[in-house]
Amino acid sequence: MEIKYIQKIGEKLNITVKQVVSIAEMNTDGATIPFMARYRKEATGNLDEVVIGNVVEEIKYFTELDKRKETVLKTIDGLGKLTPELKERIENCFDATLLEDIYLPYKPKRKTRATQAIEKGLEPLAKILFEQTDIAIEETAAAFVKDEVKDVKEALQGARDIIAEWISEHEQARNKIRQLFTEEAVFTAKVLTSKKETEEAQKYRDYFEFKEPLQQSPSHRILAIRRGEKEGFLLMDIAIDKTNGVEALERIFIKNANATAGEVKKAIDDCYDRLLKPSIENEFRLQSKNKADEEAINVFAENLRQLLLASPLGAKRILAIDPGFRTGCKVICLDEQGTFLHNTTIYPHPPQHESNKAIAELKFLVEKYNIEAIGIGNGTAGRESEQLVRNINFGKPVSVFQVNESGASIYSASEVAREEFPNEDVTVRGAISIGRRLLDPLSELVKIDAKSIGVGQYQHDVQQNKLKEALDRVVESAVNFVGVDVNTASRHLLLYVSGLSATLAKNIVEYRTQNGAFKSRDELKKVPMMGPKTFEQCAGFLRIPGAANPLDNSSVHPERYALVQQMATDVQASLEELIKKAELRRQITKKKYVSEAVGEFTIDDILKELEKPGRDPRAVIEEFRFDENIKTMEDVKPGMVLPGIITNITNFGCFVDIGVKQDGLVHISQLSNTFVSDPNEVVKLQQKVTVTVTEVDVNRKRIALSMKDNSKPQPRTDSSSFNKKPSAPKKPEPLNPFAAKLAELKKKFE
Repeated sequence: MEIKYIQKIGEKLNITVKQVVSIAEMNTDGATIPFMARYRKEATGNLDEVVIGNVVEEIKYFTELDKRKETVLKTIDGLGKLTPELKERIENCFDATLLEDIYLPYKPKRKTRATQAIEKGLEPLAKILFEQTDIAIEETAAAFVKDEVKDVKEALQGARDIIAEWISEHEQARNKIRQLFTEEAVFTAKVLTSKKETEEAQKYRDYFEFKEPLQQSPSHRILAIRRGEKEGFLLMDIAIDKTNGVEALERIFIKNANATAGEVKKAIDDCYDRLLKPSIENEFRLQSKNKADEEAINVFAENLRQLLLASPLGAKRILAIDPGFRTGCKVICLDEQGTFLHNTTIYPHPPQHESNKAIAELKFLVEKYNIEAIGIGNGTAGRESEQLVRNINFGKPVSVFQVNESGASIYSASEVAREEFPNEDVTVRGAISIGRRLLDPLSELVKIDAKSIGVGQYQHDVQQNKLKEALDRVVESAVNFVGVDVNTASRHLLLYVSGLSATLAKNIVEYRTQNGAFKSRDELKKVPMMGPKTFEQCAGFLRIPGAANPLDNSSVHPERYALVQQMATDVQASLEELIKKAELRRQITKKKYVSEAVGEFTIDDILKELEKPGRDPRAVIEEFRFDENIKTMEDVKPGMVLPGIITNITNFGCFVDIGVKQDGLVHISQLSNTFVSDPNEVVKLQQKVTVTVTEVDVNRKRIALSMKDNSKPQPRTDSSSFNKKPSAPKKPEPLNPFAAKLAELKKKFE
């Protein structure tokens, strides 16, 4: 990449050229963002995943811009119009929009009114009028009345069409109208009269007569109105006052106060209505959509990250229930590793109502399979099933949890589920997914298309390729943050480990099946297609509990094992003693081990890991109970203070499950007694909160809640430390789709 781009990236992100060059080289060499952030801190200057991701995005942007420049230069040169000055300007352009403005007058066009007028020989007349000198207009135009030009009126119209196109392609004119749109654009929506009374249109009734400055329009509103327009219920517009736009153009192009200037004014008016306004409006439609998409993707990505890093139950024997009424409750049993042991169906609820038989069956299964915890899906009949289970005396402590089952049905019918459980039907697979989510949410949720998990905001309306890229990066980041037990991980979980391809993930599982559990990280090198570079990328994120070398179950990279062994030798201890005894680690002088390849960042990370090798960084799971008196919306009354769990976070607030089918909304204005600009500042997904009911609308299925004046929500103890505050100074807003949210959150979780 050219140095001018590298310098530009450094300036934009407020980092050094050296950092950009290092990241660019490692990225070209196939290094992943998690690997660079964790194991190449000296090269990156201790930048975190967010900033490194921004650099990678900027590299991609300028690479694509460079390719576009090649096309532009080639096209203009082919026309014989590439002057040295124009070439230099294009080569030194750093903005894609500016590049397109420069290219516009030379860009191959479809047939327009202006090109037709030029074909009729009216371009010289347009030039005469554009000069705005004092001439006899009709006499001058009459000289062009010939062949296809029938009269003076047609000649003047054609000349104005040409002038209008010149103005619409004029860089200064476009920038001025853009500036006005930026400062003054108004976002409006109106209902189509023919659809106003239809039932389907009522969900958009807040936008039947809507108007606000575009700059103030939040992403969820823009996406909602765009959806209403797409579905044929609304008409959307982005516009400025026409008078302001036309006057701005006249200040640029009107030179005199004569008759020819009057013709140019007519061309300007036509240009604004027919060419410039629609063109710039489309730009702002796209720009506002892209911004709204980015914000919606940020919301989804942050919610997904929190869901993936939800507290795992750990190695416990599980009984999971996928609840239902008419079809009964599917019950499955799992061992500590999530191995499927047994399934059955019970009918404790109407219409069958075999509650005594169901209770007896549950007590039998808990005893037979030594069940330690019960997970119950939070869908239909979830509350009723939870109440049933909690009232059973199992003769020993058995923890009970409600499990978010969003996406479980998607998984149960997927190719992944059929591959794992070819002999079980979809109901059994769904119940297994619920149970495994309780054991380890991360390991199970990676098997499901992230868009199906249901924690997004208008996720089906945003650009799907950008959404997928963002969500994949979140999953990759979360998986590598936690680390993966290579001896129990599924192929689908291994797919997200740094450096591993689908083929290698499959090869690891097959090797494990044929040869038994891996005994060391070094044994990974025997896996087919595991080359030195891939091993370098993945080894530090793969864990081997019980390995002879305790570092194999830590985040210490194998390339630093010798360094750690030297530390142990220098304090006259074994590796095991160094890990167990803090007083030995305190004897280590960090500067003694600094070298050209290893800096203090790496040594600090090693010493921190030796304090807690292999420890799961996620928070400990806690039991939770809804108010037992609340089962339906009709039970919910204004003024009630209820326990709840946050199920979704959006830019305008958060949704809370209070134990009825419909989640309630805590609007952003009701999240705290103090001002909140971002809901993620005060709440997290799956957080247990206390809310006050402020309004209940049974007909519209809406519950309004408030967290003001309630007990302070529990601290955010989720494992977000993998996005610690970077050492780099404050940066502009990140570019990659989910980076903005992560950047804001970094400083909160140290």
